[in-house]
Amino acid sequence: MSWSSRSTEAFRVTSPTPPDDSTAPAAPPAPANPPASAALADGGSVPAARPRPAGKPDLAGLAAAMRSIERGENPAAPAPRGDAAEARRKRREAMAEETARLQALEAAEAPGAPGGADEAEPAEPGGEHPDAEGRTAPSASEEAPAGAEGTEPTPEDAEDAEDTEAVGRERDASGEDDAATAADAPGGGTPEGSAQPAGGTEADPDTEFDPDTAANPSGPDDEHGTAGAEAAPAAADGRRRDADSTTPGPDHPDDQDARLRGGGPGGGDRGRSAAATPSRGPQAAGAAPGAARPASGADARGAGGAAASGAPRAPLDAAAVAAAREVLAGGGAPGELAEPVVRALGEGAAELVRQDPWGVLGLPGVRVGVEQVDAFARAVLGGAVGPGDARRVCALVGHVLDRAAEQGHTALGGDALRAALARWSVPDPDAALAAAVEEGRVLVFRAEPEGADAAAEDAEDAEPAPVPLLFGLDRYALAEESLADGCVRLLRSFEGAGDGAEPDWEAAAAAAPSPSAAELIRAAAADGLVLHTGGEAARAEPAALVAAARAAGLRAYAAAYTDSGRRRLAAVPGIGEEGARTVAGLLAGARAADGSLPVDLLAVLDAPQLSVEEAATLVEAVPDGARLVLSGDPHTLWSAGPGRAFADLLASKTCPRVASRTPDPGPIGELTSCVAVGELAPVDAPGKEVVVVPVRAPGEAVHRAVQLVADSVPRAFGVPPEHTQVITLAHGGPVGTRALNAALKERLNPGPGRFGGFDEGDRVVHVPAPGRTHPAVVVGAEPDGLRLDGEGGPVLVPRAEVAATVRHGWAVTGHQAAGIRWPAAVVVVPGDAGALLTRGWVYTAFSRGERHLSVVQGAEQALAAAVAGPVASERTTRLAAVLRELAAE
Repeated sequence: MSWSSRSTEAFRVTSPTPPDDSTAPAAPPAPANPPASAALADGGSVPAARPRPAGKPDLAGLAAAMRSIERGENPAAPAPRGDAAEARRKRREAMAEETARLQALEAAEAPGAPGGADEAEPAEPGGEHPDAEGRTAPSASEEAPAGAEGTEPTPEDAEDAEDTEAVGRERDASGEDDAATAADAPGGGTPEGSAQPAGGTEADPDTEFDPDTAANPSGPDDEHGTAGAEAAPAAADGRRRDADSTTPGPDHPDDQDARLRGGGPGGGDRGRSAAATPSRGPQAAGAAPGAARPASGADARGAGGAAASGAPRAPLDAAAVAAAREVLAGGGAPGELAEPVVRALGEGAAELVRQDPWGVLGLPGVRVGVEQVDAFARAVLGGAVGPGDARRVCALVGHVLDRAAEQGHTALGGDALRAALARWSVPDPDAALAAAVEEGRVLVFRAEPEGADAAAEDAEDAEPAPVPLLFGLDRYALAEESLADGCVRLLRSFEGAGDGAEPDWEAAAAAAPSPSAAELIRAAAADGLVLHTGGEAARAEPAALVAAARAAGLRAYAAAYTDSGRRRLAAVPGIGEEGARTVAGLLAGARAADGSLPVDLLAVLDAPQLSVEEAATLVEAVPDGARLVLSGDPHTLWSAGPGRAFADLLASKTCPRVASRTPDPGPIGELTSCVAVGELAPVDAPGKEVVVVPVRAPGEAVHRAVQLVADSVPRAFGVPPEHTQVITLAHGGPVGTRALNAALKERLNPGPGRFGGFDEGDRVVHVPAPGRTHPAVVVGAEPDGLRLDGEGGPVLVPRAEVAATVRHGWAVTGHQAAGIRWPAAVVVVPGDAGALLTRGWVYTAFSRGERHLSVVQGAEQALAAAVAGPVASERTTRLAAVLRELAAE
């Protein structure tokens, strides 16, 4: 078998792209306080603070201090704002307020009646609650930003402006509950909110942050980007490709006005997501008095049942919308942006936008680029603005960090931020960073390199070493702090058999189906938090642990990230439907009075797919004294949301770890094992389990993919087309999901698309929230929306959300396929794959087929080069360092 293919107009402002140095506008007059770079030019000392008017921050002094610390020229300089202790304090205060809020709700539900709160009260749609600083934050149903590849777009990008769609929130309606579900089973109750905080987009995996991408004004929104993200990935040959994404969108072009318009339903309010209520105190044998209990109805995609995607939003004040529309129209923006702006900023949105027009940059549901906001601001403010306007530079700092989060980063170094700001003609990037820190828009942290303590001991008399600073949005910084704090809490609060009889773990280990399963059982018996790594075959090991714990009478559950994973867990003897959950369903289900999950042991599979916010929410919900096992394949694609929680937990070396020794069987398992170590080697496949189909042109690749799905695979393996999945790199391009889906639909289910572009029998993927991919089939339509049927049960997608959350699903991207397996997979590797092709993507795509894998190979030697390269582009995160710091305390 050879791996070679030798047989070989939107609302756009007229202002130009930010110019290069030769055409950049003249910088405004030098400020009274010189920039930090000038202050340090004569030797690097931090100047003494100059007198300044009362109430005005000394931004130049703060900027100078930060630069001085970074360069190692003044280690005695004041510590930067936003240290780790402060971040943890804020997070704990927010969680304490949330706990008090939930307890007050329960008390009000049944005043004077002990244990009267028998049902968990569902979250108000669009409900908000204050965080530790009194700001309103979106409910836990909102999602983390998601990403896009960080390559620079080209002028041809305009044709794909429709590729970014707003993502709606998933709201699941109650249905009939499974009769076997226990009254206090997690994931069986009325949803209290989605597991994913929303408001944005999903983070692109494996993309290194590129300041040019963050700052580049040309080109439309990329596939993962937040509303208003300008940059879009480009292929190696310079032609744009849509980033591999789970963000849904229509399969037909939108009109050109999609570039700057209100987003789809469910955009969410701007701000940091509220964390799940923390758990404290030892668990009881049963549900605590007053514990929340499930109402009838299936969990949110957890154990089957009918569901509706989305819920009606609270009506907006008509006067506030009219006022906002007037301000927007005065600046040349479409009036339809008024509703999402008011939803994000509140009833005073008109005045807020009038005072700070750049405030619309990055608002949920508002697709607008920096170029456009600059023109809008000039129109609103009468032109009396410059590139150094304090409102502009603060908004740009947040915008660049938002873009970085879309690419998976939870923080950025100062150099990357300055480079991105300079591309937008910010005259003094140091002062811009200082202003954003002073205003509280970002937090700044010292980045402690590994081995710094040892190096310090060897160099006491040496010159001070540079201390890099990291800048991050508070939502991700606090999520990392909370996740680290929760992990350490679980490790330290675990007491084993301290408060009651424990199962005979040794006997359970002796009866385990494999040595690796026995090792995992013993590790979970001894510690409150265990990390488990392995491939597809290794999923049987945490399943065996949960089955043994349930047999011993513990409240044990196994949770997968996808409906497909949950179904496979439910088929394991000893777990069944009652013991298998999805992560979203688990977190949306019943809670104890203190907000914790009523569990004694929880095994979470597909852990690499957890964003840092999801992981923090999950860990916070596990009670003291319980056991948590996080299991996953470290070679797969990282999470769609920001961070790399599972990889950072492994890298910190603060938790017990069990590495499975169970190999994946058969030729497909042998191939993926080779890919995992960076080799693309031929494998012996006597039964044609693995087939490579070389192609030379994009049209040939599409033709061969359709031929494989419709004819070859059914004839050779008896796998019907509906059980064969096509996987490709991106949505756009001549071999993207749109092109493949159009060809597959024409062959397998031709029709006029009478239900908003879909016909009965069409295969689709429903993505109600970033990172949540649900394969389904269209079964009909009604006035209220599109009716789908999938593994999670029937779903009614509201009519207004169809275009933003449903796309054809015969062909999907690697991220959409993660966590799901099919009997047969056809992986298409186009010749212009470029930077989107990574070892992690190849491993994920190749491991999706259970019985058969066909590879339509058009990349020639680029495929082997990608496999031999890094698993993924690095993401800048702080979690591993924070974990080591807390564990050392």
